[in-house]
This record gives sequence, C-alpha cells and structure tokens, in this order.
Amino acid sequence: MTDRVSGSTGRRLARGAGSARQRRVPLGLLLPAGIGLLFLVLPLAGLLIRAPWTTLPERITQPGVLTALRLSLQSATIATVLCLVFGVPLAWLLARVEFPGRRIVRAIVTVPLVLPPVVGGVALLLVFGRRGILGQYLDRAFGITLPFTTSAVVLAEAFVAMPFLIIAVEGALRGADSRYEEAAATLGAGRWTTFTHVTLPLVAPGIAAGGVLCWARALGEFGATITFAGSFPGRTRTMPLEVYLALETDIQAAIVLSLILLAVSVAILASLRDKWISAA
Repeated sequence: MTDRVSGSTGRRLARGAGSARQRRVPLGLLLPAGIGLLFLVLPLAGLLIRAPWTTLPERITQPGVLTALRLSLQSATIATVLCLVFGVPLAWLLARVEFPGRRIVRAIVTVPLVLPPVVGGVALLLVFGRRGILGQYLDRAFGITLPFTTSAVVLAEAFVAMPFLIIAVEGALRGADSRYEEAAATLGAGRWTTFTHVTLPLVAPGIAAGGVLCWARALGEFGATITFAGSFPGRTRTMPLEVYLALETDIQAAIVLSLILLAVSVAILASLRDKWISAA
C-alpha cells in the first residue's frame, strides 16, 4: 500500500516538475519577444497619446466624418452579405465535395489574401470597367456603369474580404461531425433540408466568426477601393480614404478617424476572443 501511494505521489511530482519546465521561458527568447511586443503596442499607444481628446466629440460629429462612417458601415455590411450568399456555398463545396482541380480552386480563392489590394482594384477595373470584359456588355445592354460608384466600393470590399469568410467556414465544416448529416439523410431528409437544418446550425459559430472577420476586412479596405471606385465624397469616400486624405490637410482629423477604426477593430477582437484568442 505504501509503495502504491509513494508511486502515485512520485508521478504527481514528476508531472508538476514537467509543467514547471514547460513554463520556463528561454532567456534567448525574452528580448526578441519584448521587442516584438513593443513594436506592435507602441504605434497604437502613440495614436492614443496624440489623440485630440478635448475636441474629439466635435470632430467625430463633423459632416464629412459622419458621411464617410455611414458609407463605410453600409458598404461593408452589403459586401459581407454578398460574401455570405456566395462564400458559404463555395466553402461547403471545397470542404465536402471531391472534384478535379479542387486544390486549384482553393488556391484561387485564397489569392486575394496575398494579392496587393491595388492590383485587385486594377483587375476589377479590367473586368467591370466600361471597356472591361463584362463591363462593356453591362453598359451596352443595361446602361450599368460600375466603376467609381458606391456599387464599386461594395464589389471591391467583397473581393478582398470573401477569402476570410471562406477559410473560416471551410475550417468549421471540416471540423463538424458529419454523422448528424448522415443521420438526417438516413431519416429521409433531402440534401437541401439537411444543409439548412443540420449543416448550417452545426457550423453557425464558424459562419459568424468568418462573417465578422469579413466585415472588418471590408471596413478597412483601401487599395482596391480607391483604384476601382475612386474617392468621391458621399459616394465612394470611405473611412480609410478619408484618413488618407486628412493626412495631407489635418493630422488631427486623421487621428480621430483612425481612432474610430481602431475602436471597431478592438470591438471585433473582443467579440471573437473566445474562438480565436482564448481557445484554452
């Protein structure tokens, strides 16, 4: 009996010692880790320190700021809806269906993640411009001109943001238990019923997280927007464009606008902390 107790005690001590060793940080990592943390924190701290807090309410309520904020929120929301409508089925196709060229399709889907946004804007202009591959037919047949309009803002934001949604939803689909779908099919449920009543509820957290990240990316889009939609007040000038223009005339206004976008980013991270940050 004594030997058994001693053995269990020894194992607990060994586990405790192992945990202590795992918590020890090599001294060679402390310095670069601290520098990396400062590199990320100092610019944000500088933004907060230099903010004109005394005149902040007045600057936020200026007509130009409110117009840019309203346009940004509306266009980002519409772009996110488009991404959900087309991105969720595409994510399901990549996650659940085996077909020739699936790896190529997945690679194409992720290209906007690494593509410079300005290049994306040029590509959109070549396709949807008045002389573009599709734009010329839209102009002749329906009189629809997309470049330099609010619709162009939405398309540019959807183009750069949709990969975030697709990756999140595809990961959720791959991690979901397919036995529920198989059980629904066994009970006679059709494919559409199984998808809407079983699959979507299973991956709803992943869709929500992907949608929020997609919306945040659309809200902060700059390069593709200014290339494909231009910068027209009240029509295509979103918050990032307003920040860029304010840097040339009023640095305090640029700081205020940046603070608004920073507050939105922090709110998004707070809403996703359980899934993306504190998984442990």
